[in-house]
Amino acid sequence: MHQPGAGGLVEGRARTGRPRATSRADLERIGFELFERRGFDAVTVDDIAVAAGIGRRTFFRYYASKNDLVWGDFEGHLVWLRELLAAVPVDVAAMTGLRTAIVEFNRFDPETVPWHRRRMELILHVPALQADSTLRYAAWRAIVTDFAAARAGLLPTDPGPTLTGHVALATSVAAYELWLRDDGSNLADLLDDAFGRLAAGL
Repeated sequence: MHQPGAGGLVEGRARTGRPRATSRADLERIGFELFERRGFDAVTVDDIAVAAGIGRRTFFRYYASKNDLVWGDFEGHLVWLRELLAAVPVDVAAMTGLRTAIVEFNRFDPETVPWHRRRMELILHVPALQADSTLRYAAWRAIVTDFAAARAGLLPTDPGPTLTGHVALATSVAAYELWLRDDGSNLADLLDDAFGRLAAGL
């Protein structure tokens, strides 16, 4: 997941000399800085646009809402998750392949980790984002469910694949919660351990 880079804001306006935002990453960086400074609920699309030196209409060319800004290129990353699962060799057990793919899906370069932490703090802990979370998690879970169904020769609506999708999501969210509690922890290691515990019956 691409994360915004570091930078500072002067409250309520673009910093002197700041160029206009010209990319999704610019807007994410600026939005996250404002969220951290004021709180997510207190920041409006207009606030982000002003700080970025662009108009409201230009903001909407990049994102449909400030909620979408928090999630970043979520749709693109779902495509990558599907590709990771499709690449699991047929001779690898489904749960082993799922564990490996999800760990790889959540592996980040060190310089992006602080930004990913900020993103996930918002997604997991801001009530206004919970409705979005429900819809987007359902899309993530459907990919895992499809994988489990295909490997078992079942329909995605069958009990086994459905349960696998829900349990995989719950396991991933639990690993993220543990990661956010400990700044020194490694997300990939926590996910690997969580899925290992799941495979071993906890």
